[in-house]
Amino acid sequence: MSTQEARRRADRARQVADVLRHQVLAEAFDDGTLPREEQLCGEFGVSRNTVREALSLLVAEGLVERAPRIGTTVVTGKYPHGLHRLMGLAETLREHGDITNEVRAVALTRAPSAVARRLRLESGDQIVYIERVRHLRGLPLSLDLTYLPRDVGEPLLGEDLAGRDIFVMLEEITGQPLGSADISVEAVNADPHTAALLDTTGHAALLMVERLTHLADGRPVDLEWIRFRGDRITMTGQLRRS
Repeated sequence: MSTQEARRRADRARQVADVLRHQVLAEAFDDGTLPREEQLCGEFGVSRNTVREALSLLVAEGLVERAPRIGTTVVTGKYPHGLHRLMGLAETLREHGDITNEVRAVALTRAPSAVARRLRLESGDQIVYIERVRHLRGLPLSLDLTYLPRDVGEPLLGEDLAGRDIFVMLEEITGQPLGSADISVEAVNADPHTAALLDTTGHAALLMVERLTHLADGRPVDLEWIRFRGDRITMTGQLRRS
């Protein structure tokens, strides 16, 4: 096979893998078994080698597994995390199971200047820092680093940080609802320490979410850096062209 032909097959394999990935995540295969290779060849109009290459991509992602005389079966899906509403993780994923929090650190500390600016504080003001590993159905899902102004963060220290979302407690403490959040999402590799906490491999792909949450009156009260296991979460939302 020429280099050009190999590239064309790789391109087609990626296209097939993208469609199959969507179907796996949407739970389109009722019994958890993908169609046989010959069916996929006919559906996509590609060779068997191309189909096998596409399925190998999904195997490498940990979404499916392959076995002789059994075929290709779904190993695990990903949990959808909606970006269209401002909610805590337990609120977002409650239909998929209970979220529990391993609280690794809680501290009253001085705000780094960059954090102080984001929270509209003076450099050196005290803030509350909370670090948690979040679990869904007992499996580690994310590592959350949270910074809060002292007046809203300190009352949290006596609350159930292991069993409740911080968002809900912030609304109770402040007496007003959360209003909006500035958010960014990027891919990062897991450092060895994070990989150990999330029970994944070193340099595994993580989804890093940076989120600055404001109260309804516009005051920023929660700055977070959240590292999600990329093999257990998918970000979803709906965009409208205005």
